[in-house]
Amino acid sequence: MKTSITIRRLLTAAAICLAQPALAQSEAAPAATPAASEGTDADPALWVVRDADTTIYLFGTIHLLRPGLSWFDEAVREAFDASDELKVEVVMPADPTSLAQAFTAAGTYPEGVTLQSRMTEEQRAAYRAAIAPTGIPPEAIDSLEPWFSGLQLALAIYAQMGFQPGAGAEAVLKEAAGSAGKPVSGFETVEEQITFLDSTPESEQIAGLIQFFERGREMPAYVERLLASWTSGSPDDTAAIMNEAMATSPETARILLTDRNRRWADTLKARMDQPGTVFVAVGAGHLAGEGSVQQFLAEHGHTAERIAY
Repeated sequence: MKTSITIRRLLTAAAICLAQPALAQSEAAPAATPAASEGTDADPALWVVRDADTTIYLFGTIHLLRPGLSWFDEAVREAFDASDELKVEVVMPADPTSLAQAFTAAGTYPEGVTLQSRMTEEQRAAYRAAIAPTGIPPEAIDSLEPWFSGLQLALAIYAQMGFQPGAGAEAVLKEAAGSAGKPVSGFETVEEQITFLDSTPESEQIAGLIQFFERGREMPAYVERLLASWTSGSPDDTAAIMNEAMATSPETARILLTDRNRRWADTLKARMDQPGTVFVAVGAGHLAGEGSVQQFLAEHGHTAERIAY
């Protein structure tokens, strides 16, 4: 059976948006890290954009990874060491409690409004039937908007598969930047990222959450497929996965991917006017396929070249 488009959309949203410990908690304990990931070599895709006095490296990340995956070496490490600064999607607040509070505030319905009250009668029946096998009472998440429920559930799946925020590419790069005294800046604020998630169409959110519960067994295979495309440095495969995930949700794709990529390219175009070397690390989906950061940079006259290693 093919993986559901809407399930892929939820898991993809988790992969391309924030993935912090405060949001990834689950009542079930995370599974042990598979031994196969220990010391496993990975060669994620890396690009460079240059002019006479400016160099910008573009590195696609996965926000949560299994410990022991060897990717911060070879050309990636060389590019990072040669850079004066690190630029990521967002710089997280020092206090994770404030982050959790911000997500909860945005992802909770106003008093008197519930998730099931936003569904049609047919959707409510499908939802209650789909969630029943999980043992989660529908009322337990009735106060949460579907994007917030779906994001937490998706992140819990990553955690149960041994993926950890502390092993994620951004976490490793930020720690290295701190040790090397490199400044770290973000394209966006936490508040902006929350707004993007919260502004996706509710109809797509509800459909995705229902199918999330209906086809939960397919989710781990999707996560492994994403990881395989990243570790092998196959942006075309990543693009195909992302296109499948967003095929039936053009507004979600526009909000979470295309519009953000265009803004980031605008920022990088302006940065090209200043001398120096920058290491840019953003979710791999932003650097793959139609509407990628590289495409919008090309429209500004800057060509991103793939670094072979």
